[in-house]
Amino acid sequence: MIGLFIQNNFWLIFIALAGAYIIFRIAATRLSNINNVEPDEAERLISQEGAVVIDVRTHNEYAGSRIPNSKHIPLSQIGNRLGEIERYRERPVVVNCRSGSRSARACKLLTRNGFSEVYNLRGGLRSWVRANHVVEN
Repeated sequence: MIGLFIQNNFWLIFIALAGAYIIFRIAATRLSNINNVEPDEAERLISQEGAVVIDVRTHNEYAGSRIPNSKHIPLSQIGNRLGEIERYRERPVVVNCRSGSRSARACKLLTRNGFSEVYNLRGGLRSWVRANHVVEN
């Protein structure tokens, strides 16, 4: 009986599960207290407030293109390399990756380790490029 219901309503169940997943992701991001910034606000933080940019993508991704003057620390290494960015603890820090997911995890780690002003670049480098901001190759 349940199998027949699933078989007859597969797409309805699929859409319901996809919707629940999207709602869960949105709620999780909002509850995590991550400060997301759009590319224009990130650019302002960098140019006017001296924010440092930390790029948490892989070596190959970073080698392709990056935000100028960004510090490269892959997400898999950031916990062990906090000493390298200790001097930025009281400055604004903008964290980026390709799409904003890995950088959100890095933001949580930095905040837990006492960094006072941490921002996740919403949409990552892809949104930075779409907003026509400068990248280095």
